[in-house]
Amino acid sequence: MLATLGFRIEAYCQEMRNAPRLVVSITIDQLRSDYLEAFTPLYSDEGFRKLFEQSMIYENASYSFTPVDRASASAALSTGVSPYYNKIVGEQWLNRQTLRPIYCVDDSKHAGIGTTDASSPTHLSTSTLGDELKVATAGRALVYAIAPYRDAAVLSAGHAADGAFWIDNKSGEWCTSNYYFSTSPTWLAAYNRIQSPAKQLEGQAWEPMNDFVGNFSYFMKTGPQNPFKHTFSGNLRYQQYKTSALVNADVTNLAQQCVVSTAMGNDRVTDLLCLTYYAGNFNHHPVTECQIELQDTYVRLDREIARLIKMLEERVGKDNVLFVLTSTGYCEEEAADYQKYRIPSGTFYLSRTANLLNMYFGAIWGQGKYVETYFHNQIFLNHSLLETKKISIVEATNRAQEFLVMMSGVRNVYTSLQLMTDNNEPLRKIRNGFNAEHCGDIVIETAPGWQLLNEDTQERQLSRASYIPFPIIIYGAGTKAERILVPVTTDRVAPTIARAIRIRAPNACSAAPLF
Repeated sequence: MLATLGFRIEAYCQEMRNAPRLVVSITIDQLRSDYLEAFTPLYSDEGFRKLFEQSMIYENASYSFTPVDRASASAALSTGVSPYYNKIVGEQWLNRQTLRPIYCVDDSKHAGIGTTDASSPTHLSTSTLGDELKVATAGRALVYAIAPYRDAAVLSAGHAADGAFWIDNKSGEWCTSNYYFSTSPTWLAAYNRIQSPAKQLEGQAWEPMNDFVGNFSYFMKTGPQNPFKHTFSGNLRYQQYKTSALVNADVTNLAQQCVVSTAMGNDRVTDLLCLTYYAGNFNHHPVTECQIELQDTYVRLDREIARLIKMLEERVGKDNVLFVLTSTGYCEEEAADYQKYRIPSGTFYLSRTANLLNMYFGAIWGQGKYVETYFHNQIFLNHSLLETKKISIVEATNRAQEFLVMMSGVRNVYTSLQLMTDNNEPLRKIRNGFNAEHCGDIVIETAPGWQLLNEDTQERQLSRASYIPFPIIIYGAGTKAERILVPVTTDRVAPTIARAIRIRAPNACSAAPLF
């Protein structure tokens, strides 16, 4: 009996010792499974091919809400919940008090370090994986986030992180916020002096890294594949650079420097490093205009993943580091000319629609500005005027829904009350992407193929319900290689990592771990 008990204790202690010392959460902006697999002949053996062969891969992943962008995806991955709970409905939303757009990580109370952008995770209303790791280890765990973009870095880091770093659009240097530091870390300042993106960009051009990239084509483009050469100049050069394949090397370089300078993974307390890479179109161009650039992006991304894995496995140990890789789950849709091919389409004019709705309300209840404003695909009603006229918001939104649903190009119209109270399956993804504090009273869903146009800002949104395939890849720390075809949602990533490192999942997360 005692021998058996001793064996169990020893086995339990052995299991505890095998907890990973470092978790690397990798989010690749706009990564797609179809592209990832199509370019396999161009990859090395130590990057994506290695992951394909040695990882647990959930091939059919998706987000539990819509619409998805980089900010909402980053927040969902770190919190394990949708915008309905974490309040990050997108990169921007409308402030109901000022009727002005708010950027998701703007915070005037916390000035930037190395940047004029004041930032913090204040708008994120739930805890993140990094937050729970800090709580579980009494602050001893190290938590850092690195991304080319401010929103991804701050939202991945969370509230209790040791630091978040991104590339400033004006200086081209890595920067941060005084939310995390009183002054720039010594190692970051030294790194910027020698190896900042701005330094790397001097005299640099982006060209295909080998001849195979130009000769191999996944896309249906006929004729010769023209080589490309992009240089970066002007006031927007760093913003353009952050949509090129070259920026991923900067992320890997700073990640390696961060691990070395902060001694991540050096003790038995698990540390968390959150990285964001880019796999979208160059300078937000349509795919048809940058096909070879996109292929080269995946080839270079493969090289960066290989560099990162090799360095961390050599430094921390293959059994001591766990990699979790997934996508932001969306891609920038190009505006196809459907009318040219006689495919049903059209333009839904948001400003014109808001004026018509205001006239409709005026005919019922008398003159007044019932529609206060509009933003994205949402209409905000004038609550003060409705209250003065003793009109309930329920009646106003129901009448608006009845009026708008009859308009051309409208697939569906949702009211705020409907989205807050109805959790039926057909509405679930729309509801999960809604938050009452940051969204309008009316949400308009346009028909597939139709564009929603805001005449004031000229912002266009193309409605397309096409599925964007992407995986969840888990590698290292003894993970068994397996391919799983059962569909899963990304809200299960955070509790999966939490279970692997034996901490609680984020405080609003109720999803089950993947395994």
